[in-house]
Amino acid sequence: MTVPVTSDDLAPLRAALPTLSPSRAADFKTCPLLYRFRSIDRLPERPTPDQARGTLVHAVLEVLFDSPAGARTVEQAASLTGAQWARLVEEEPELASIFTGTALTLDQFLVEAQELLRGYFTLEDPNRLEPADREAYVEATVDERLVIRGIIDRLDVSPAGDIRVVDYKTGGAPREAFEARAMFQLKFYALVLWRTRGVVPRVLRLMYLRDQEVCDFAPDADDLVRFERTLLALWEAIEAATASRDFRAKPSRLCAWCSHQALCPAYGGTPPAFPVSRSAGDAVEVERD
Repeated sequence: MTVPVTSDDLAPLRAALPTLSPSRAADFKTCPLLYRFRSIDRLPERPTPDQARGTLVHAVLEVLFDSPAGARTVEQAASLTGAQWARLVEEEPELASIFTGTALTLDQFLVEAQELLRGYFTLEDPNRLEPADREAYVEATVDERLVIRGIIDRLDVSPAGDIRVVDYKTGGAPREAFEARAMFQLKFYALVLWRTRGVVPRVLRLMYLRDQEVCDFAPDADDLVRFERTLLALWEAIEAATASRDFRAKPSRLCAWCSHQALCPAYGGTPPAFPVSRSAGDAVEVERD
């Protein structure tokens, strides 16, 4: 007789395995040294107004669906921004630092968030949706040696069982050449869902609220098998870099937004001593991607 394996059965195995999120995987692809600074050194980073605005918009879109269908309006979303920001700052006081040393005011910040929310309403009518899940934490074990995990903005499930993974983006829509990079995160989530539910999501959807654009991708099992191989190869590269303590800087235009230039050899800096008690797969807080 075959005994089904449940999520609880696998919990001890997962607890002993290294973990990887889409954001940390993307860090290593972008710049191995950035991955080290964030995942191994765990250097603090002051939040930026753009990051904080994105966090606020995500929070509003999550609670918006607590209202009944018919009450999910642009005005309702706008009215939620003040209270949600207060809640976020209470939970993470560091968010309030975005106003320090800048001309940005709270009123201006909230108005900018409300503009992004108006962009959302041009893309879909939330009154016609009943999400299966919001801010869904998901994880899966890959090849019995790596736990992949993250937080999905929204999961929609049709009566027929088809799954749509939705991710809200508050930055600008990428040019066509960068769409594959933008879709990396959603393929990551699709792989988790496939491995845990046995169902390949029908649609992976990126919603760019600022530019009011939608980017859809329909994966299949072959896509996810190839992605899984790519992810395992990436993890092997991370393990090799950790074993040799060799995380190279990879200068690019993205360096302009990096918080750690002062420690980067590409800018004349020196990284801190490598933490001897920390490995590449140590558990870290799962953050929004």
